[in-house]
Amino acid sequence: MTRIAFLDFEASSLGKSSYPIEVAWVFADGGAESFLIRPAPAWTDWAPEAEAVHGISRQRLVRDGVPHDRVALHMLTTLRGVALYASAPSWDGKWLSRLLRSSGLPRHALRLGATAEAQRRAILDILAAGGLAPAVRDGVAGKLMTALRQEAKDDPAPDHRALEDARRECRRWQRARDRAGAVIRAGVPSPEAAQTNPR
Repeated sequence: MTRIAFLDFEASSLGKSSYPIEVAWVFADGGAESFLIRPAPAWTDWAPEAEAVHGISRQRLVRDGVPHDRVALHMLTTLRGVALYASAPSWDGKWLSRLLRSSGLPRHALRLGATAEAQRRAILDILAAGGLAPAVRDGVAGKLMTALRQEAKDDPAPDHRALEDARRECRRWQRARDRAGAVIRAGVPSPEAAQTNPR
């Protein structure tokens, strides 16, 4: 079975020249790593409004950050072969690509999928393993995913730091698994039964 992890970046801005300043990932078993990233010499973009959100100053990155190429190499060594997911894979993928390319590594050496994809896959796998008929599996999964999306809207990022954001995505995936398991335990093809399962 492929190992999975949930990844998140914080960045210098949301501009075209933005770059990653912090990265974290959390494995399904709870193991996690987090790094402040010292900017490469050519990385000069900075948005004060972004700093106001994540609370990380450029001075702190220069002082305490790990060199960007060391972070990239460690990620490649640690996460190669791992299925990686993020809440915003287009943004996080952009920063992942910039980090890898700036470190002389292939930009597609690591790829990101969407957390929602991981949630749906987990739900369908559990429903299938529990013997739920294929004809009703997609409908049940769809209703569970709708409920999970609504819960996500009510569960905003508390501090916009990479590790907590990655942990939140892992919790959402685990919640999807729990809800699917509750449907199977209830013995009925109804996602409403899963709503009684504690988060």
